[in-house]
Amino acid sequence: MCYSLSLQPSIDYRNRKTPKFHGDRAVLTSSLPTLRFPSLPERDRRKKLLLCSGRGVGFLKFDGNTPVELCGIIPRHRFRVSCSDARRTPAEVTAQPDFSEFITSERVKVVAMLALALALCNADRVVMSVAIVPLSLSRGWSKSFSGIVQSSFLWGYLISPIAGGTLVDRYGGKVVMAWGVALWSLATFLTPWAADTSLWALLAARAMVGVAEGVALPCMNNMVARWFPPTERSRAVGIAMAGFQLGNVVGLMLSPILMSQGGIYGPFVIFGLSGFLWLLVWLSATSSVPDRHPQITKSELEYIKQKQQTSTRVNKQYITGGIPPFGRLLSKMPTWAVIVANSMHSWGFFVILSWMPIYFNTVYHVNLKQAAWFSAVPWSMMAFTGYLAGFWSDLLIRRGTSITLTRKIMQSIGFIGPGIALIGLTTAKQPLVASAWLSLAVGLKSFSHLGFLINLQEIAPEYSGVLHGMCLTAGTLAAIVGTVGAGFFVELLGSFQGFILLTAILYLLSALFYNIYATGERVDFDTTA
Repeated sequence: MCYSLSLQPSIDYRNRKTPKFHGDRAVLTSSLPTLRFPSLPERDRRKKLLLCSGRGVGFLKFDGNTPVELCGIIPRHRFRVSCSDARRTPAEVTAQPDFSEFITSERVKVVAMLALALALCNADRVVMSVAIVPLSLSRGWSKSFSGIVQSSFLWGYLISPIAGGTLVDRYGGKVVMAWGVALWSLATFLTPWAADTSLWALLAARAMVGVAEGVALPCMNNMVARWFPPTERSRAVGIAMAGFQLGNVVGLMLSPILMSQGGIYGPFVIFGLSGFLWLLVWLSATSSVPDRHPQITKSELEYIKQKQQTSTRVNKQYITGGIPPFGRLLSKMPTWAVIVANSMHSWGFFVILSWMPIYFNTVYHVNLKQAAWFSAVPWSMMAFTGYLAGFWSDLLIRRGTSITLTRKIMQSIGFIGPGIALIGLTTAKQPLVASAWLSLAVGLKSFSHLGFLINLQEIAPEYSGVLHGMCLTAGTLAAIVGTVGAGFFVELLGSFQGFILLTAILYLLSALFYNIYATGERVDFDTTA
C-alpha cells in the first residue's frame, strides 16, 4: 500500500525530530535535518513522497535517493500533508481518508439517515400536491382556494423554524429531529380522518405537518456542522439534500399509484407509518455529536476533532439559556444575503412543487399520473446534480479556491441557471420539452444548496441553527406568497407562463444580491454593524 505526501519546498525539521502523522504513528527524520529544493521551478515545488508500508519496510526515499526511517507500522491509510500542514505542529497533521474510508464511516451513516428523514419530509409534503387535483374536483374548489389549501402546510412551517433552530443549537439534532419526524408522521397519518371530519380539521392537520417539518433542515445543518470537517461538508449536504429531492420523486410518483389502490388517502397512511419505522432506527443508531456515538472508531473521532478546528466553536452562554442575538444577526449584510437567497429558493421550490402537476394537467392536458411523472423527473435530476455539485465544491476548496468564491460560484449556477431555464419553459409547446426545461431548472437549482445553505455554518457556526430558522421563516413567507399568489395570478390573468417569468426574474435579482453581500468567512456577531 502506498501513501502520498506533499512537502513544502523548504521544510526545517530541526525542532521536530519525530513528526507524528495521525496520532502516534511517527516518522523519524534524524538523518534529514533540512529538506531544500531551491532549483525547482515554481510549478514543481510541491513534491511527492511515497510511503510504502509493510513487513520489512523501515524507511522511505525522497526522489529515490534520500532515506527517511519509519518507526512502527503505518496503518493502511492514505496521507496527504499540504504545504500549510508542514508548518504546523506534529499533532495537527491529520490523515485525509480515501473514498472507501469516507463512504463507510459513521459520519456518512448519520448523514444517510438524515437523507432518509428529509426524503420522508418531502414525501409527506408533496402528497397534497397530487391529492389536491381529485379533492378539488370532488369538492368544487377553485384554483385560488386550492392554493390556500396547499399553503396550509406553510402556515405551520412559518411558526417552528426559529424555535426549532434554537432547540437544535441547545439540545442537539438527534432529539429535535426525532420529535419532528414523530409529529409530522402522526399528522400525515391522521390527515384522512381530518379531511373527512371538516375543512378546518384538514387545514389544521396540514399545518401541524408544517410545524413539525420546520425543524428538519436546521437539524440537518446542525449535525453536518458537528459531524463533518469543512472540506467534507459540501458532500455531506449533497447527500442529505439528495434525499430531500428524492422524497419529491417518491411522493409524486407513488402517490397516484397508491391512490388508485387505496383511494385518495392511501399515500397519507403509507408515508405516515414509514416515519415511525425510520424513528426506531434513528433513536438506536445515531447521536447528536461524534463523541457520544457508540460505534465510532477512535481514528475517525480524532480525524473529525482535528479537522473541525474552530468551525464548531460553541457560544456557551447562548447554549446554557441565553436569548439568541437577533439584532446583531440581522445587523450584518452576509445574514441578509443568505436570508434573501433562502427566500427565493423557497419561492421557486414551493411554486414548482405545488403547481407543476396542475400546470401540466391544465396547460398540456395530460392525466394525473402523467402530470405527476412529468413533475417528478426534475427532482430526480436535482438529487443527482446535488451530489456532483457537492463533490465539485469540496474539490475547489481543497485546491485553494477561497470559500467565499466557491459559495458565490455555486449560488450563481443555482439561481442564474434556473432563471434562464424557466424562461425556456414558458416557450415549450410539448410536455416532454417542458419537462426537459423544468429538469434543467431544478437540476441547476441544487447548486444553490452549496451556496447559501452551507454558508450558514460558515458565517455563524455557533448560531447556525437559529440563523437557519430565521432564513426558513423568511423563506416560508415568500413560499406562502408564491404558492397562494400563483393561484390568484392564474385566475386574474389566465396565464401560468406570466407567473413563471416573474419567478425567473426574481431568481436573477437574488443571484446578484448574494454575489454582492455574501462571504464564506466567519462573521463577528459580537458587535453590531
